Amino acid sequence: MEKMTYKDSGVDIDAGNKSVQLIKDAVRKTYRPEVLGELGGFGGLFALKNYDEPILISGTDGVGTKLKIAFLLNKHDTIGQDAVAMCVNDILVQGAEPLFFLDYLAVGKLEPEKVAEIVGGVANACSESGCALIGGETAEMAGFYQNGEYDIAGFAVGVVEKKNLITSERVKAGDILIGLPSSGLHSNGFSLVRKIVFEQKNFKGDEFIDELGKTIGEELLTPTRLYPKTCLPIIQKFGEKLHGMVHITGGGFYDNIPRALPKNFGVEINSDAWAVPEIFKLLQQWGNVDWHEMFRTFNCGIGMVLIFDENSVDDLDAYLNENYEEFYKIGRVVEGEGVKIIRN
Repeated sequence: MEKMTYKDSGVDIDAGNKSVQLIKDAVRKTYRPEVLGELGGFGGLFALKNYDEPILISGTDGVGTKLKIAFLLNKHDTIGQDAVAMCVNDILVQGAEPLFFLDYLAVGKLEPEKVAEIVGGVANACSESGCALIGGETAEMAGFYQNGEYDIAGFAVGVVEKKNLITSERVKAGDILIGLPSSGLHSNGFSLVRKIVFEQKNFKGDEFIDELGKTIGEELLTPTRLYPKTCLPIIQKFGEKLHGMVHITGGGFYDNIPRALPKNFGVEINSDAWAVPEIFKLLQQWGNVDWHEMFRTFNCGIGMVLIFDENSVDDLDAYLNENYEEFYKIGRVVEGEGVKIIRN
């Protein structure tokens, strides 16, 4: 009987080792001074320093069916940013500075160069967010995924002093909602996006869309915006004047904003306060999607919302203008539960 190896079953240990070698430099560039040890250990080591009452805040998420666009275009260098952003943006809303990130990458057949491309995107996003890529797992699962397909998810840990933790306790009627622009669709609603774009309209990934000034594939693969560099200085500078934050992800405005509000409070939003990006208008038209459904599914151009004290909002305006940050006053907190979006 012929001798069999693990490689005969579809798992290539040598390819896995090569992948690790290809990503080592990119991973090391993300290290903060608190990281201990070297890449390749069984666990990532991180020394927590200089906090009186540290609260660790963690978040985990994946990229979802946006991955199908990466497979279609065979472009894998930005999808890692989506994995990082969905996690660090979530923990940011409670005031946490992202400390470290771990990724999980599962593939059908391990291609070291593709792994390096994906993890390179993860590492770049970690550097941009100020957190260390402290560890991860690449699993070759022969026969589980179709050829060329993979899944990626991540896990972020951040820290905030207990006294600086952002909760809903300070939110009150009259607080102003400041919207920070998204970079596009981010990583939500792609099951609907794919149905509209590739089934309803029968577009190809390289189809040029005049209204967008780029191909539909380029638009759809625009990575999720990373908000830590913009928001952490605001958190530190304004303290208790910042009453809450909301990451607009799956569930859109209607599901996410109430998560940052106390009972018996809601918001009124004026959707004319910002120009909804063209991709959202096109999806709404192409799919004949009701605008309520659009705001329930997508970010519609606003990726992060700051809930700010109305008496101090001019100070925030001045700060954002001084730092050339684009922002919009999109609404206010009101008594009574629910999200009301006004469209003229």
